[in-house]
Amino acid sequence: MLALGSIPIAIGALATDVYGQAPSDVLDVLQFALLLEYLESEFYQRAINSTGLIPASDIAVFSTIATHEVTHVTSLLELIKGRSGTPRARPAFDFTARGAVPGFAFAATQYATFKLLAQAFEDTGVRAYKGQLTRLMTDKVALNAALAIHSVEARHAAEVRRLRGGNGWITGSRRDDLPVFTQPVYDGEDNTTHGAVSVAALASGSGGVDSATEAFDEPLTMAQVTSIITPFLA
Repeated sequence: MLALGSIPIAIGALATDVYGQAPSDVLDVLQFALLLEYLESEFYQRAINSTGLIPASDIAVFSTIATHEVTHVTSLLELIKGRSGTPRARPAFDFTARGAVPGFAFAATQYATFKLLAQAFEDTGVRAYKGQLTRLMTDKVALNAALAIHSVEARHAAEVRRLRGGNGWITGSRRDDLPVFTQPVYDGEDNTTHGAVSVAALASGSGGVDSATEAFDEPLTMAQVTSIITPFLA
């Protein structure tokens, strides 16, 4: 079970601080994050409201995740409004990814497919937030909220991966058993150089290339994330 009860509350508290006109960079990132959270919140709400999809053993986990995602949406709406922005509208979604996930409709027999998509969404979210954090450096409240959401997304990703029988982390740029269309979620995760240091070349106890890639989540650009999620927009 996810031990995350206090984190969404903390995010909500951060979001209540009111600012004047925010720099365009900050609002751009917040609107981008809101689209991601709309996607995830609707995905999990549809799932927990679908009879027979999630087994009793896992419903508490996914109900908790769903609650977190709703809180993320609420927090981002408040952050945007508090900076004189107009939140983007919630779009319609197509969770077949325009046919890439044929026939997916949150049916009782599609739990494995649901978990597959959940992993792809959560892994994307972790990398998406990391890719935008430097653009929030001028707004510490927005930055702290984004960092908190990033942390929650990482815990979601680890939990979903374990529910699928895998490790809680990404190794290299491997998508493992996910379909080919998810490969952009994992491209670039095989990086082993950080701060101009080759982590894989450190002392013999470092674990080599695989361990070096597992130790870090790599950022995705806004353009990369947009390309990943666009097929899910109806």
